[in-house]
Amino acid sequence: MEHFDVVIVGSGHGGAQAAIALRQAGHEDSILMVSRDRNPPYERPPLSKEYLAGEKPFERIQIRPEQFWADRKIELRLGRNVNEVDAKAHELLLSDDTRVTYRKLIWATGGDPRRLSCPGAELTGIHYVRNRRDVDALRDELAAGAKRAAIVGAGYIGLEAAAVLRKLGCEVTVIEMQDRVLARVAGQELSDFYAAEHRGHGVDLRLSTGVERIEGENGRVTAVVTDASETIPCEIVIVGIGIVPSVGPLIAAGASGSNGVDVDTYCRTPLDDVYAIGDCASHANPYAGNAVIRLESVQNANDMATLVAKAIMGEKEDYDAVPWFWSNQYDLKLQTVGISMGYDATVLRGDPAARKFSVIYLKEGAVIALDCVNNTKDYVQGRKLVMDRAQIAPELLADAEVQLKEMQ
Repeated sequence: MEHFDVVIVGSGHGGAQAAIALRQAGHEDSILMVSRDRNPPYERPPLSKEYLAGEKPFERIQIRPEQFWADRKIELRLGRNVNEVDAKAHELLLSDDTRVTYRKLIWATGGDPRRLSCPGAELTGIHYVRNRRDVDALRDELAAGAKRAAIVGAGYIGLEAAAVLRKLGCEVTVIEMQDRVLARVAGQELSDFYAAEHRGHGVDLRLSTGVERIEGENGRVTAVVTDASETIPCEIVIVGIGIVPSVGPLIAAGASGSNGVDVDTYCRTPLDDVYAIGDCASHANPYAGNAVIRLESVQNANDMATLVAKAIMGEKEDYDAVPWFWSNQYDLKLQTVGISMGYDATVLRGDPAARKFSVIYLKEGAVIALDCVNNTKDYVQGRKLVMDRAQIAPELLADAEVQLKEMQ
């Protein structure tokens, strides 16, 4: 049985950054990265944007060149799962029936796309955007002539894919159960703006609409039937309705968590010498009023990974990173800082008609988040307002002639 000082499960942003940060901090012992993905670590956000559009080849979205990992003696075992965790023995059973032991374990598995459960959900032509293989299959169908797409879900994944497909000349219908786009992550002003933008680019938005079933012929999708009994013909379906955290082996080993795996302020699970980071880590976040949440973002994965690497090297600190996110759609760059969950007021700063504006979210008078569209200056300057939970008069926040840094 092989032994490794640190085993990292998952090769996304969190897993890759954990290995990089350990080596940068002077860790010289053995590191193993186990991943069910068959590719060396690569960036995930471009999958629904530049990679899907064919604007970036795979080599340009790799987190590091392939040789990097070998040069730093970080062993990659790709195309494998961890099936079982024996926390007491510090032992893992891999899907190839090999066993390895560890001193420290970092769980960075992210999640699996939430699947449709309606009739027809098993038909060929239904796609989920989570890894390179998913997007390669979608690109192959587009290259073969697919021109009509139905997208289920109007979150970031769905809207980013819609923007790319329109650019590629496809007919696009987006189906969303909520009454507005981006309903789970943004306020009404931003939702209204993005809905208008997508409609202006020819996207057919069906809001407050569910999927009743998917129809097909010879095993391939031909149409989506909504709960309003409308039939939407299509050759491909893209589903973006969230993820299910991949934490089964940890929970089976005795870890806790109803939505991911629970971690403390040092990203430790209840299991000895086991950390969890990134999308699958359920933690009390100070920028969400210490509510226990999961954050699906590159920032969260990278910052948690760096924190855990420091902890393994003997430098413990609490997780207290400012959350940030971004989304590219058409020529719009959305940058978000903070978490708007629980806001009780918003301030619109700038003019959406000019396609450059910000929405500032307040809770009990304090700034808790900003959504900035084509407005990097507000995004950069607003960060300190979020960190300080600044209390500033709404009418002053709304004055786009006054820079945010002058209000601090």
